[in-house]
Amino acid sequence: MKAQAPTGYGQGLSSQARNLHWLLSNLVDEVPGIRSVAVVSSDGLLLLNSDPDREEGPAALPDAGDGPRGSSADLATIVSGLGSLTQGAAKLMDGGAVKQTMITMDEGSVFVMSISDGSLLGVHATPDCDMNVIAYHMALFVGRAGHVLTPELRSELRKSMESAQ
Repeated sequence: MKAQAPTGYGQGLSSQARNLHWLLSNLVDEVPGIRSVAVVSSDGLLLLNSDPDREEGPAALPDAGDGPRGSSADLATIVSGLGSLTQGAAKLMDGGAVKQTMITMDEGSVFVMSISDGSLLGVHATPDCDMNVIAYHMALFVGRAGHVLTPELRSELRKSMESAQ
């Protein structure tokens, strides 16, 4: 089943920004077990998010303070912190670039994957998710999004997120 964009979705955005929104919606719609997704810039700002349980549809943006615990807005904060922590650990251990971080908990999992230029993709998943399937689809997203996530597009996405709040 293809992802359907909500009414009014993507108005005023460039084709690259609409494509990234579509890729994110598709990730949520197509991969079982995903609770929320966030794309975060290297400086920790939320660029894209998706709350699949909201009425407005998978690409809907949560209102400030209204999101449920574990929403993609919260996920963005966690992703940014984990990205910084793992990069610091890799530097101390002479481990090179961090490609993926995974945290498993009793009630779910969090995955963080590098996109490009320090940007990160974060996924919060259910405890019964297939971790291999989620990691595979995250890698597909990164492969498709990495080359288009230019400084200009990141700026457009930031402005779009700010105006939606």
